[in-house]
Amino acid sequence: MLTLNMCAGSILPSQNESLERALMEFKARAFDPVTLKADSLVVVVPTKGTPGPVAKALDSACGGAISAILKSGELARNGNCLTLYAPVGLNAGRLVLVGATEAAPTDSQFHKLALRIAGQLTTPGLKSAALCLDDIATPDRDQTWHATQVARAVGESLYIFDRFKSKKDDKKPAPSKLTLHSDSKAGKAINSALSKGLALARGINLARELGDLPPNICTPTYLAERAQELAKSDTRLTAKVLSEKQMQTLGMGSLLSVTAGTETPAQFIILEYKGGTKDSAPVVLVGKGVTFDSGGISLKPGASMDEMKYDMCGAASVLGAITSAIELQLPLNIVGLIPAVENMPSGHATRPGDIVTSLSGQTIEILNTDAEGRLILCDALTYAERYKPRAVVNIATLTGACVVALGHHASGLFSNNDELAEQLLSCGQDSNDRAWRLPLWDEYDQQLKSPFADMANIGGKGAGSITAACFLARFTKNYPWAHLDIAGTAWNSGAQKGATGRPVSLLVEYLCRAVA
Repeated sequence: MLTLNMCAGSILPSQNESLERALMEFKARAFDPVTLKADSLVVVVPTKGTPGPVAKALDSACGGAISAILKSGELARNGNCLTLYAPVGLNAGRLVLVGATEAAPTDSQFHKLALRIAGQLTTPGLKSAALCLDDIATPDRDQTWHATQVARAVGESLYIFDRFKSKKDDKKPAPSKLTLHSDSKAGKAINSALSKGLALARGINLARELGDLPPNICTPTYLAERAQELAKSDTRLTAKVLSEKQMQTLGMGSLLSVTAGTETPAQFIILEYKGGTKDSAPVVLVGKGVTFDSGGISLKPGASMDEMKYDMCGAASVLGAITSAIELQLPLNIVGLIPAVENMPSGHATRPGDIVTSLSGQTIEILNTDAEGRLILCDALTYAERYKPRAVVNIATLTGACVVALGHHASGLFSNNDELAEQLLSCGQDSNDRAWRLPLWDEYDQQLKSPFADMANIGGKGAGSITAACFLARFTKNYPWAHLDIAGTAWNSGAQKGATGRPVSLLVEYLCRAVA
């Protein structure tokens, strides 16, 4: 059983008490759906072919009501729901049927079902709800995978962000008890999977909250404070924050060039989670933390500039992934590096044409101050070398060009190591947080040539996401490295504006596999 409730010392601080509605219990057990006493019984039924064992038993008890509904076509579309109140023959207060167009849904179809299921399980006013998934089976997936995805969807559905509204959203409590029908022999494994899903949701929701916070609240200093607070939640985690003076002493001239125009000081956040043995090499996660990106002297257009508060979603995903790792008690060493800055124009701001020296000693001609993410990441990636890492993954809302290339469905993936790239692609597929690999050919790297410095910080109009990755690759030659460009996946615009929490689920899946 995993408990999700707000308490002193929680990784989600008390000032953000509106973030989640508490879910007290979600566990698997064997039960008879016909005789189960619960406020709501949610059953997924295939709308084609022969009904499964659970649907047959319930249909018989209800006098053929389910058969009649299936024949009517009211559940014809994947995820359609229909509720029977006080169903005859059952002990549940209501029976909710969720239609699955296939008895063997694809991964994508099941994830859509999971979202609908989560909505039905967390309906306000219910005290208890139960779920039966027995009549569907996703190819090449087992019950534990289904359990993880549903629990994650349930946890994400409880996210609320109304901290700055004078009239709060109606936060009726979620059911205090959720139950997943399972074979008694598989109960332990499925309960572990439910715990994983809820831990994932906790990390995802933290990343969403940090992204959704306004930039006058979520500053580099605020991110550092949240990281330090997170470190207080587990003795295996420590947090250290380097000041601008310390960064100057180290030689992080590239990072400091970005923050030159703002009055808000930069923070270099270092999180060390020691869950593995002392001598085991860590996985290093590096997250871009630009808490607001005006573009600097290369000022961005005004339209949608408010969304540049999301330019720190890479940093948020690192904090979210480590949050999930703590909840899962992963026996793994993890380092989180977050260069946190604000990019603003002023008389002190870095100018196009300026040349700076990075921590690696390589010099950079800055041709566009809006290509700032790579300037802070390159120093962080050089800093990562001191850990002699088994792998380094950096996460950044790096380029609009990636949105042009891949839209909002997949994150861009670049890597100097084929094995690492394949692992991340597989983790993305399994967690429905997909990525797509793009090349790092020498021809693209040549676009970064500068007549005055070792390199320029942009490579021209063509292949902007690739040349940005090639820039980062110049600082990662001494370890396996991958770069995730999440510019198209980190947040939604329009009526559904808000941070998505991606790619926390991909990262956590990778960390879980790294344990093996």
